[in-house]
Amino acid sequence: MADVTETADYKPAPTPRTPRQMEAAIQRNRAYGYVLALLVFVFDQATKWVVTYPLELQFRRQIELLPFFDLTWVENRGVSMGFLTASDEFMRWALVLITSAIALFVAVWLWREKRRDDAWGLALVLGGALGNILDRVRFGYVVDFMDLHFGDWRPFLVFNIADAAITIGVLLLLLRALLTRKEKPAKAKAD
Repeated sequence: MADVTETADYKPAPTPRTPRQMEAAIQRNRAYGYVLALLVFVFDQATKWVVTYPLELQFRRQIELLPFFDLTWVENRGVSMGFLTASDEFMRWALVLITSAIALFVAVWLWREKRRDDAWGLALVLGGALGNILDRVRFGYVVDFMDLHFGDWRPFLVFNIADAAITIGVLLLLLRALLTRKEKPAKAKAD
């Protein structure tokens, strides 16, 4: 009879990780998370710079790129889907304060997160939030310009890279939470 280790599909059990190896993995996930957040922030601000300065979209209002995608200038003074519109300076700075507090919470959560997939989701949310916060501080509104549509039907409001990153990050966190639930052990019944 052949030894089990000689079969083609045999894979040895992974070696248990030492505490030092686990800590190094957590630090690596954390670093990757903050780098991803920085990349999202930079990409978001770069695209907003392009539509604002070289393209001067705020004066042109709209540029048709594809039959289903336009660049459309929108000054978003609210938060998600236009809620909490900042109609005056007090509301503008209140939104900056609220969204900054949320971003700080996400940054701390990212620092403490042990799972790589959750760290990436949090990084997308953090990078996007920081990009939109900077807009609100600089301009008093968030620059939105990506307009996805199918004829007259628009499944989304006009958005930007930061909004897309936040949405994808939240969806990743929700999917991971819903799809990787561990079943709770059954409680022992008393005789």
